[in-house]
Amino acid sequence: MSLVESLQRVGVEPGQPLGLALHPDIGLGVATGKDRFALGTPTPLDAVAEANENLHPRWIWWDKVTARLIAEAGVPIDRCWDVITVHRLLHGGWRTSIALAWAWLHGLSPDSVPQMGQLGLLDGFADEGSNPDNPVRPDRHLRPEWVDGGWQQSPERMSRWAEVALSAASLQRVLLADRPFPDKALSTAHSESVAELLSAELEVHGLPVDESEAQRIIAEAVGPRPASFEDEEASRARRDSEVFRHLDPPHNINLRSPTDVKAMLRRVGLDLPDTRAWRLEQARGAHPVVEALLTWRKRERIATTYGYRWLDENIANARLRGSWSSTDGAAGRMTASAGLHNLPADMRPAICASSGHVFVRADLGQIEPRVLAAVSGDPALVAATQDDDLYQPVAKRLGVERSVAKVAVLGAMYGATTGESANALRGLEKAYPTAMGLLARTAAEGSAGNDVMTVGGRRVRMWTDTSTVGDIDRARAVAAARGRFARNAVIQGAAAEFFKVWAVIVRRRIRPIRGQIALCLHDELLVHVNEDHAETAAEIVARAIDEAAHYWSPEPDVRFLADTCLVQRWSDAKH
Repeated sequence: MSLVESLQRVGVEPGQPLGLALHPDIGLGVATGKDRFALGTPTPLDAVAEANENLHPRWIWWDKVTARLIAEAGVPIDRCWDVITVHRLLHGGWRTSIALAWAWLHGLSPDSVPQMGQLGLLDGFADEGSNPDNPVRPDRHLRPEWVDGGWQQSPERMSRWAEVALSAASLQRVLLADRPFPDKALSTAHSESVAELLSAELEVHGLPVDESEAQRIIAEAVGPRPASFEDEEASRARRDSEVFRHLDPPHNINLRSPTDVKAMLRRVGLDLPDTRAWRLEQARGAHPVVEALLTWRKRERIATTYGYRWLDENIANARLRGSWSSTDGAAGRMTASAGLHNLPADMRPAICASSGHVFVRADLGQIEPRVLAAVSGDPALVAATQDDDLYQPVAKRLGVERSVAKVAVLGAMYGATTGESANALRGLEKAYPTAMGLLARTAAEGSAGNDVMTVGGRRVRMWTDTSTVGDIDRARAVAAARGRFARNAVIQGAAAEFFKVWAVIVRRRIRPIRGQIALCLHDELLVHVNEDHAETAAEIVARAIDEAAHYWSPEPDVRFLADTCLVQRWSDAKH
């Protein structure tokens, strides 16, 4: 009897949660809550694909280990529940494990989580709980040998592992129901879980790269590929010399030392408080060495971070691949390694669609102030979102230039209360009291050391600093930093939630035309699609914004928009 027939026989209905654990060569286990099924087969993912097509369940699994297998097999799953991802939503932070998530759900101390190699003081109890084939110990902790991979030993064990995953998800649903907006929290758990599956797909598929163009860019910045350590040192010296030649008399310093660079700039009459890029940009034109230093920094970054070693380690078969996560440890933005989230503009011409394909590039416009309008419900700010350029109606309402209004709005969300934005910020408090009140209350909670929460139910944890004991000035500085972090995190976190809802909708809608999301970068999507379907894909991406707003936005009248275009190379898009 097939898995589908077994599930139908016990009355599994479409959309029902099903626990899942599998090994690609041994088999799989499925749990319904009442029944468990173990299937020994060398092709378990075929069975998952058949069940997914016929029953469309919400698959429950522990973590991205299963998601990665699903992605590698190309099973088109749209509904899932990733226990570890939902734990990060509920608990806050990023570092965790299956054992810790289970302990937290059962009110057990993380310090009591058993580790492999520990003496099992309870192992001698002759009851069902001490049975090594039971994944849960008598003390209610998961057995470390199961967590460490013992669940993969047989399909029967997999079925038990699927059962405890299903149990964990049930407990998580109870906790989500206690969030301030339980429906939003449950919906966020769904979208975050699919976003983690999308992260696995991004790892598997990779980002299309023109390797020859990447080599050309690197060679132009740092010279030909070095054949030895001596070649590397010579290349480094040549880069440095392009700065030194603007000094009179020429002299060598350590350009990688901010202190030395500040001293060099003082010698040419530029006494700068620091050597940050934006400050050097302001001094561009004051002396030729500044322009040379800015150019040097770009080349140095490519040489040290995006040079030949990076090329060899991360690019293969015309794809740039790195690890992905659907959430960082702070407000919940997607993150990636291998430079996927920090690729300098100079390298973007190397990101090129495959032959016969194009990128649909879409960038959410002014997403954070629009999210502020949505989560606060401030009627005047909601009205401002109807404009393509939200800052224009804000500027008109405040009676200031657009540039000042933009600085004020962003400053309000980032906690900047001095400088150019200070006067406009006071105007914002009068013009948009509901939105500014939300930010002020959130900042107060953060300053007090209390955790804050996004509209989607993500806990954003605050921190303590023991060095503040007895130091009032230090305590005030730490409290202020927490307040700034909190007020931005609830907006940035909500924006990340909206982005992921949008991304998972796009992921589902472009499947019939064989499109794939190739990159998720903060507020930006790159969709890789056959050029014959380019216009259709662009329409899908644009329409998905309204659909995402319908599902996510607490305020239905807020308008969200994106700048969407078709490009062959990422650098062709206007940034």
